[in-house]
Parts: sequence; C-alpha cells; structure tokens
Amino acid sequence: MENPENRQSDKEGFVRANDLELGYRSGAKTHRVASGVSFSLFRKELTCLMGPNGVGKSTLLKAIMHQHPPLKGEVWLGNSPASHLSEKERAKRVAVVLTEKIATGLLTVRDLVALGRIPHTGWWGQLNPVDQAKINEVMELTSISQLAHKNVSALSDGQRQTALIARALAQDSPIMVLDEPTAHLDLSNRFEIMYLLRDLARKASKAILVVTHDLEVALETADKLWLMDARQPLLTGSPEDLMISGGIQRLLPGKKWRVDAVTGKIIRNTAPLPCKIEGPEPLVSWVKNALRKNPELNLPDTIFLSENPFSIKATFSQNQHRFDSISEMIRFLQERLKQKISF
Repeated sequence: MENPENRQSDKEGFVRANDLELGYRSGAKTHRVASGVSFSLFRKELTCLMGPNGVGKSTLLKAIMHQHPPLKGEVWLGNSPASHLSEKERAKRVAVVLTEKIATGLLTVRDLVALGRIPHTGWWGQLNPVDQAKINEVMELTSISQLAHKNVSALSDGQRQTALIARALAQDSPIMVLDEPTAHLDLSNRFEIMYLLRDLARKASKAILVVTHDLEVALETADKLWLMDARQPLLTGSPEDLMISGGIQRLLPGKKWRVDAVTGKIIRNTAPLPCKIEGPEPLVSWVKNALRKNPELNLPDTIFLSENPFSIKATFSQNQHRFDSISEMIRFLQERLKQKISF
C-alpha cells in the first residue's frame, strides 16, 4: 500500500526542483555543469531527457538519484527532499536501469527480477509471499513470465532489456530512471521498449524518465520532453508543442542541421529545391528526400509525378519518362548532368 506521505496532487510533479545548479566538487574545486534547471516529473507520464553530449544530462540524473547532489537547490522526491532520505529510502522511491551490462552469471530471468526486491528485503533477506507476488505481477506486466526459468545470458538484447525493466518494477518505486535503454537495440525493439515504458507509466502509476538520443522514438512515445543545452535553462513541454514552437531545434546547435517541422526528421540545412514537385504525397516526400542528397542535379521548374504498383511516371518540361524506382530517376538526372543536358 502506498505511503500517504508520498501522495501528490495531479498538478504537482512527484519529482520536482526549482533553479538547480548542477555540478560536482573535487577537493577544493567546484565544477559547474548547468544552472537554472527547473522541472516537474509526473506520475503516469513518460518523459524523455534529450540534448547534445556534455550538457549535463548524466549530472541531472545523478542529482535526482542523489549520487551528485545539486550545488544549489533541492530535488524533491514525493513530499521529501532527496537529501533528507536515507539511501535505503531513496532506493524505495527511485529505480534505475543503466546502460552498462551487468554480470548475470547463471541467473535466470526470475532471479534477476527478484533482485529488485533487495531494498525491501536486504541482501540476505528471504523473499516472502508479498515479494513473490510482486515478482509474478511485474513479469506478467512486462510479458516475460514465459522466460522465468531461462538464463539471462541466453536472452536477446530486447528480452534482456525488458527483464531489467521488470527488475526495476519489482523494486516497487514510484520513480523509474533509465539511461539510454534502447541504445543497443534494433529499430523494432526500440519502439517496443519505449511503448512498454509508456504503458507501464500509466498502468503502474510510475513517473518515468528516460535519457535518449533517439528523436524519432521520443517524438512517437513521450508525453513530455526535457531539452538540455549548455547555454539555456532546461526546456520542457510536450513533443508536439516543442515541434510547433521550434524549441526542438535546441537539440541541434549550430546552423548545419535542423529538425523538419512537418516530419520530425533531422535534415541538413540546404537551399530549397529549385523546382516544384507535384503528385502523391508519399512519392513527393521521398523524391524530395533523394533530390536533397544530390543538390548538384539540374532540375526543371516543375516535376509532375504519378505512380502505379510497378513504376513511377515523371514529367520533366512536358516530356514524360517512366522509371522502375526513385533511384533510377536519380541516375537518369545524373546522366543528363554528365552529358550537360539541361531542361
């Protein structure tokens, strides 16, 4: 049963801080990494922390976990400042999944998940019926019950990451922090893991914070984004609002790259295509994508595209050409350039 002390109103972040100064001390020296950091992390929401390398994302995580307390300000976990909690009490409130591979030896999946109960039992504690029930519950919730007796070393990367998430869930903490949980996964598993976390936030009433560099997956799955850079305070908001406001561009400092406001793709800043392209929307989008990669091509004022299941028809300056693929069309244009044939 949840401790009444940890209950928060829906309008108040379960993890929150105002105007933090982040960094660490080494002897008599103080190294400041970020300042003006304010945030609220809500239960039943998946939040993604993003930003270029070196801006302080790891330092912010360590401040929340109280591994590197803020130089200034206080992080609140529920109704308590993190600094007022014992290490065991913090472990009951914050569960962590890191990127480093842990040595699992001959552990089965169930053994690994059971390690999440250590804050409640201690290293030498016996699992009581409540612990066993919690382990069963989280394995069912993460759909790995059928793997219970399989050695962790025999799991796929996606299964292993799911088992680590189940271990964190077994800790029964209201807060989950994950550092790049999809970094070593293939495309489908990246989405699977992030959608799993999104579902868990709601079903298990967790406040979940994920550090990721994967913009595509974050835009698709996150309720909130926290954007860090080296020059400005932490920017927070829904992915959709940050796309519309242009705040998402903080992820790409400098003028070389930008996030396309329509597709969410990261693209190189180049001059607009010198021609108008008309036709079915998916075909137009991918033809533009191919042409942006080949800015040296000579193009007509307008390209009209049409398609059937087997070919692409393009009209250049009223001359029709049929291609089996976009790449064939690009080769056609490259050959015209080579022969110095203009439109």
